[in-house]
Amino acid sequence: MLSLAATVEPLRMANRMSGKPLYEWLLYTAGNEVVCASNGMDFSPTRRMDEHRDIDTMIVVAGIGAHVYDDESTKQWLRALSSSGINIGATSTGSLLLARFGLLKDQTCTIHWENIDSFREAFPRLNVTGELYEIDGKYLTCSGGLAGLDMMLYLIGSRHGEKLVHAVAEQCIHPNIRPAHESQRMSLQAKFHVNNPRLVRAIEVMREHLDEQLSCKQIAKAANLSSRQMERLFKEHLATTPNHFYLDLRLDRARFLLVQSSLPIVEIASICGFGSTSYFAKCYRERFGHLPREERGRTEPL
Repeated sequence: MLSLAATVEPLRMANRMSGKPLYEWLLYTAGNEVVCASNGMDFSPTRRMDEHRDIDTMIVVAGIGAHVYDDESTKQWLRALSSSGINIGATSTGSLLLARFGLLKDQTCTIHWENIDSFREAFPRLNVTGELYEIDGKYLTCSGGLAGLDMMLYLIGSRHGEKLVHAVAEQCIHPNIRPAHESQRMSLQAKFHVNNPRLVRAIEVMREHLDEQLSCKQIAKAANLSSRQMERLFKEHLATTPNHFYLDLRLDRARFLLVQSSLPIVEIASICGFGSTSYFAKCYRERFGHLPREERGRTEPL
């Protein structure tokens, strides 16, 4: 929902602020059916799939479950649009659909930060970046969320100039238009409310090694700390232990993979640094209140 609104609203604002109908937007859905967003709101298509005259750009909006979505008619429809010369775009996991449908082959593209590693592994020929958005020829990809606003502001500016872009940004209460290369993720300092550079480095080391459980001694050494100093910093600033903090990071990653990938649970356990599936299941249940296999049954493609 957020990705859709961030893509459409700047166009509406551009029309309003310019006093001209610069843009028109249409909503297409698979099979011309009503679709339900992740927040429960229903959306009806404003035009049928077989009516695609005068389209300049088609942007695919996707969310949770894109890795299992498989609709042959949608695939062929998007391929036909691409072959006709229409610009093809995607936001969030829509990039995954474009790659799975054979539209992205060796382009530079981006995707939501949670999906970057698995996306690169699944499509090694693609140049997958961590940018907010990428434009490569007729292909536009966006990492999702509010990054869609930044991408649309860039596109509006490239056609209609800086003055209109600034007017639209101010109407959106978006005073700082982000360049494409700005980080998708919040800084560790802001996320965890820590400023100690050695503690920040320890957290960075943990996030860089979710697939292998480093010892506290190894992490402390990489952060130029003793094990005792690191224990004290985690307790003082985060009210937890390094081991527990590290475990939570690995479990959060595991939860994402359970929801956003089709990987076997045993493989997810290994990827997230767990030596056995039984220990993984035990830790997962203690953290989230249910088993890993039950997690997958809780989520439907959106």
